[in-house]
Amino acid sequence: MLSEIREAVLSGQQPPRQPRPLVARSWERLCTHGISPDDCGRSTSVTLSEVENRRSRSDLRKVLPDLRAVLGSAAASADFVVVIADNDGVVLWRDGAQTIRRTADQLGFVEGASWAENAVGTNAIGTALIENTGITLFSAEHYARRQHSWYCIGEPVHDPRSGDILGVIDISGPAMTLHPSTAGLAQSAARLAEATLWRLHRESLDRLCEQSAALLAGAAPALVVDEHGWVACARGLENPGRIAAPSPEAAVFVPGLGLTVPEPLGHGWILRPHRVDAHVELELDLGDTPRATIRGDVTWTRGLSPRHAQILRMLAQNTGHGVNATDLSIALYGNAEHTVAVRSEMSRLRKRLGAIITGQPYRFSDQVAVRVLTGLESA
Repeated sequence: MLSEIREAVLSGQQPPRQPRPLVARSWERLCTHGISPDDCGRSTSVTLSEVENRRSRSDLRKVLPDLRAVLGSAAASADFVVVIADNDGVVLWRDGAQTIRRTADQLGFVEGASWAENAVGTNAIGTALIENTGITLFSAEHYARRQHSWYCIGEPVHDPRSGDILGVIDISGPAMTLHPSTAGLAQSAARLAEATLWRLHRESLDRLCEQSAALLAGAAPALVVDEHGWVACARGLENPGRIAAPSPEAAVFVPGLGLTVPEPLGHGWILRPHRVDAHVELELDLGDTPRATIRGDVTWTRGLSPRHAQILRMLAQNTGHGVNATDLSIALYGNAEHTVAVRSEMSRLRKRLGAIITGQPYRFSDQVAVRVLTGLESA
């Protein structure tokens, strides 16, 4: 049935049953880009030195021992291979029984191989990266015919600090050996990896806080944050949890501190007020080239995307009570079904502008005077 569905869809005929939506989207992407099922069956590979470089850069190396403890022994005695790929779809590590590894070798499912969707068609690594969700693909759901004897299960692993995809844990084997519990095994391994990464993150914040203790003795108020903006400790103000990631060339606005000039501290920063009584003004130019300017002891400007300008316009129109994710979804997309997309946009906007925007609901901080130059009267 899956073969008949695939042949009909790819030849433009009416299939006996519609493919799953996720599979249909992948096939449509590949067809739209003119990628033939016969041209994408074999993966391309990076060099061994590049594999080592990618391994050293990947945060997944930190959880490799835990993943091998959970999956390695199972793979050695089962009819599948376990693969860990990076966020480009390049295979970094592979474990499994020797007989299954030989079959995987014939498919090009080897360390260093690229399993991006546009390289080898619909598969549980490349397609999971695009769809950002766990995927199980069986037989003829694969775009390339030479993969039809195979099943694959892919589960993305996210960086718990940023939400970005670090890579994919994949379990694959001969199609007729697929067991209903295997998808749960891959999902459990991904959640274990994320939990371990979060624990390591918290430990690094504790070390950063300890490192800063002497520097903050008797100093208040101040924040110590890591390179991603996560707060290790706060002195003299409420801990905001996270702020925009600091950089040496730009001041950062923090409620309770005002404008701060980041001071480097190991793998993090100390943030102290440039002047406690500094006046802070946000100037919004929402014209043809939208931009936001923070004026105070330090002045800096950030360009804005049209979407971010639209969000800031709505916030400026609701300076008192603010707006929630549902309100923004309706305003931006015409319905309330896109709150996840709204929260992602707000996260990106707050990283760009700092903590001038507060959450629950979204609104401008009480410590910021907002002035709009274009499209609205000054607020």
